[in-house]
Formats: sequence, C-alpha cells, structure tokens
Amino acid sequence: MHNKKTSVSRAFTLIEVMIAVVIISVVILALLEMKGNSSFMFAKHTNNLAVNQYASFFISNPDYGYNKEKVMMDDLVSDFKVEDALRRELKEVKVEILYQELQRFSDFSDTADSNESDEENQEATSTNMALEIGKTILKIDDKAFLNGSASTALVRLRIQ
Repeated sequence: MHNKKTSVSRAFTLIEVMIAVVIISVVILALLEMKGNSSFMFAKHTNNLAVNQYASFFISNPDYGYNKEKVMMDDLVSDFKVEDALRRELKEVKVEILYQELQRFSDFSDTADSNESDEENQEATSTNMALEIGKTILKIDDKAFLNGSASTALVRLRIQ
C-alpha cells in the first residue's frame, strides 16, 4: 500500500505562483517608471541645451537685448557662420526679448582734493558715463520644446 504521508508534492501551489506574479509585476512597473523618468529628463536636458545655445547667439550680438522687441532667431545669427541645417531650423524660431533695468549708476564723482570747492570738484570729475545693470529675458516659441515654449534670463551690464 501507498502511504499518503510519505509522498511529497513537487509542484508549486496556487498561492506561491500568485505571489511570484505580483513580485515580478511590481519589478516591471518600477523599471517602466524609471525608463519614463529618464526619457523625460533627457528631453528636458535637450530643451535646456537648445535654450542655452539660443542665448549664446543672443549674447554675441550687441544689437539686441536692451529693449522690448520680438525677433526671429535667424536675424540674431545673420552675422555668424552657421551650417545650413541649423539656419533652416532657426528661421522658424521666434524670440520675444523683455528687458528690465535693475539699477543705473550715473554719478561717478570722486572727492579729488579736499581744498577745492565742491563746484570745481564736480566740473573736474563729471563724465557722461553711465553704468546700467539689467535683466534680459528671452521667451522662445518653438514647436520642438516640450510645452511649445521656453525661457531664460540673463543679467547684463551696459556701460554708456
């Protein structure tokens, strides 16, 4: 006769299989979330790189940036030697420039000699120079960006 107590079942139970499936699905979901996050971070980094490249074209051109206006990126790079593919890409990009004056210094008078009168001192040291610190904001409209637009801000120093 065959004894039931001595025979051992060598198969998995239904509960063990269900637990294994849950563990595997949790691991797969975590991997998919990591892939999604890394794809988003890569796309965001690519956008930031493009914005910084546009800002570098803008900084190199002294004709723009000290007033509020709308320009095409193609106008900003007209003086540069740029590949044709990049020039075609930049023809479609619109940039809105917003300038805000933060601080202006126009009085550069020094106290030269304490024996001279104040009027003589002002005549000797008066100049037409002005120092201006301003913030330029570039708002870039381009279909290649994640939400269709991007912006960056620059602090600029102008001596007149």
